[in-house]
Amino acid sequence: MKSITINGSQRESVGKKSTKALRNAGQVPCVVYGGDKPLHFSAPELAFSKLVYTPDAHTVVIALDNGETVNAIMQDIQFHPVTDRIIHVDFYQIFDDKEITMNIPVRITGTSKGVLNGGNLRRPYRKLRVKAIPSNLPDFIEVDITPLKIGSKLYITELQNDAYKFLHPDNTVVCQVRRSRLAVVDEEEEEEEGAEAAEAAADAPATEAAQE
Repeated sequence: MKSITINGSQRESVGKKSTKALRNAGQVPCVVYGGDKPLHFSAPELAFSKLVYTPDAHTVVIALDNGETVNAIMQDIQFHPVTDRIIHVDFYQIFDDKEITMNIPVRITGTSKGVLNGGNLRRPYRKLRVKAIPSNLPDFIEVDITPLKIGSKLYITELQNDAYKFLHPDNTVVCQVRRSRLAVVDEEEEEEEGAEAAEAAADAPATEAAQE
């Protein structure tokens, strides 16, 4: 996963007065949790643009003016309710040998035959929650929709990876192609669906007999 460096200054005073002075000077007060004790620092508001205003996920290297560096991920961010300016950021310190949890963006690739025939692609999840050691975190989760026909669904179990694990139930639908009024009926798809239905119907009596 790509990393962004944020240069900051460690804060000695964390009271309301000093915090207000920082914001008036264009600085954002921040805290890093997860270490031996919380680390308070501040950084220019512009330093967060590549971290906050992007759909991509990143880890962060916090480089302090005293020479100390901390690896972290952004955990929470607060915006001013009127101006939308960043007023506070919480980070969580990460370690090479400890698993962390992050929301990773989903990137769609390929061209779905169902969509070409007028179906609607539905994406319930723009990001998926994964758990892994930092070096195994992906920049994005690639989802190939090429095989999806009208009515098809792609489940999270089809995206399993040895490097990380998903924190979602196995029946989670990542994307699907739903029929629309303008959808073109594909004879080949109908034949396949009819064959599948016929097979299911043929298997049903045998299954019921086995149960009896």
